[in-house]
Amino acid sequence: MAKVMKGCAVLSVALTILFTVLFYTCSFPISLAITFGTFSYHFCMRLLVGEVFNLVLKNRVDYNRKWFQVGERETRLYKLLRIKNWKASMPTYDKTLFDPKLHTWDEIAQAMCQAELVHETIIAFSFVPIIASIWFGDFPVFLITSVLAACYDLLFVLMQRSNRPRVLKIVRRTGAQHENNKDLPQVQQQ
Repeated sequence: MAKVMKGCAVLSVALTILFTVLFYTCSFPISLAITFGTFSYHFCMRLLVGEVFNLVLKNRVDYNRKWFQVGERETRLYKLLRIKNWKASMPTYDKTLFDPKLHTWDEIAQAMCQAELVHETIIAFSFVPIIASIWFGDFPVFLITSVLAACYDLLFVLMQRSNRPRVLKIVRRTGAQHENNKDLPQVQQQ
């Protein structure tokens, strides 16, 4: 999936440049440059946000923090949304981060928290293209694409949060907490 994301980012940047040049030289429709510019922004922003989080947090996130706790109401919502039924069809940027053959369950729980933070940040940044409507007009188009992009990333946040309680049960059962988390209070049972 990482190759696909990077390929889409490169392709959309190239098409943005091409259609922008065509607009200025041949009066080609600007809508194609705007479309691919928006695609470029979304792909590049996602890659950049993920890389920044990797550099700063290195998949070492304290899953005991209140922000990452999943409540009973939330759990009911995830059952209502039937996340278990569709989560397997969602893409994963780097499956190796969540592979119990390569990582401890504690490391997987930490990576899940980082993935959640990445997608929450992406949701916020998904609305930045709306600013372009100042220069190009078509506010509804920029708003709709931003909302759709944010909703897409919200699905990943929901998946991470719905999976975490099961992973934390395994962590507690195996007693395999990362050394950074040993001194922290245990996660409350759900």
